Amino acid sequence: QLQLVESGGGVVQPGGSLTLSCKVSGVTLDYKAIGWFRQSPGKELEGVSCISASGEATNYGKSVKGRFTISRDVAKNTVSLQMNNLKPEDPAVYYCAAGPPHQAICVVLTGAFEYWGQGIQVTVSS
Repeated sequence: QLQLVESGGGVVQPGGSLTLSCKVSGVTLDYKAIGWFRQSPGKELEGVSCISASGEATNYGKSVKGRFTISRDVAKNTVSLQMNNLKPEDPAVYYCAAGPPHQAICVVLTGAFEYWGQGIQVTVSS
């Protein structure tokens, strides 16, 4: 079965940085777009970023554009989310998810992703 496991969460001060990793098993990255989503208490699930199956295309949610960067390591079957300049509104449980096999496009829409990790907590505290 396709599995995704997040790691790298923790506590960081505002303005700090964290890198989350998503280890994918059961499928190679060439066959799935990978997305990052987040959910904070009382809020709807929010799209953060995604990378297409080929790695050629990426997209970001408006609130994180310019601060977060998604990348992948095909050899390790891992997708990372580098989060810089973290803000008080960024704390959430972050999920990685596997979506369609489209090679050159991806969208950060919840409904497009079929398989989900368990999530990992990111806390921003001063």
